[in-house]
Order: sequence, then structure tokens, then C-alpha cells
Amino acid sequence: MRLSVQAEPFDLGAEANAFAAGVTGAGAVVTFTGIVRDNAGTLSAMEIEHYPGMTERAIAAITEQAIARWSLADALVIHRYGRLAGGEPIMMVATAASHRADAFDAAEFLMDYLKSRAPFWKKEIGADGAEWVAAKDTDEAALTRW
Repeated sequence: MRLSVQAEPFDLGAEANAFAAGVTGAGAVVTFTGIVRDNAGTLSAMEIEHYPGMTERAIAAITEQAIARWSLADALVIHRYGRLAGGEPIMMVATAASHRADAFDAAEFLMDYLKSRAPFWKKEIGADGAEWVAAKDTDEAALTRW
């Protein structure tokens, strides 16, 4: 298991290749990358804050749950913080399992957790000012299936 909460950009291809190369005994590797959205075309940046130490512990705990629940061979979670522009990668999840269903389910579980429960605070900055991103009912509802 590898976790990284970082300000620096990451190379999706390099991370995915390194993850897959390090996995033994798996029949499936699933990766997902979240991108900073600019739906209205007015986003100047997104600022993401977190509490160092607390954030890593929380993500490690949920990743360990995913590994145990789906018998994962390995898992990777990268999440950025700081100031990000629209279109930049914000996070990445990779899972490896014997079978694809377990790899997909574990990845979705981790993504749902990161979206709604991981201790990050996001602020969207645009031409009209800044606004904290509120939790969405759809993100909360996604957790009910787990």
C-alpha cells in the first residue's frame, strides 16, 4: 500500500506503470484519476486544505479496510492539496486484485470515501470570488452501498 498527500503534480502514466509493475499475483489492475472540473468555464483555481498527519491516517485506515474487504494485492492513493487549476489531476486511486470485480469495487469504494469523507476542504476561486465546496447529496448517497 502506498499513500501520498502532496502538493506536487504527479505523472498518471508513470504512477500507473510503477504500480502495475510492482504487483504480483493479481489478475486485474484498476486506476482512476480525478480532475479539477471547470464546468462553467469560470474557475480560476481550486484550493485544497488538509491537516497533515490526520489526513494520511484517515486515508490509510480506509485503504486498509479496502485491502482486507476485497483481498487486494495492493492499493495506491495519491491526493493533492494546495492551489490547482482546472484540468489538473487532483487524485489517483489504483487497486490490484485477483479478479476485476474486486479491483473495480475497491477502487470505487476508495473514490467514494475520498470524495465525501476524507478530511480535505476545497474552495473554488473564480471571477466572482471564492466559495467553499459543499457536500453533495449524491456523494453521500454513494456511500450507502458500502
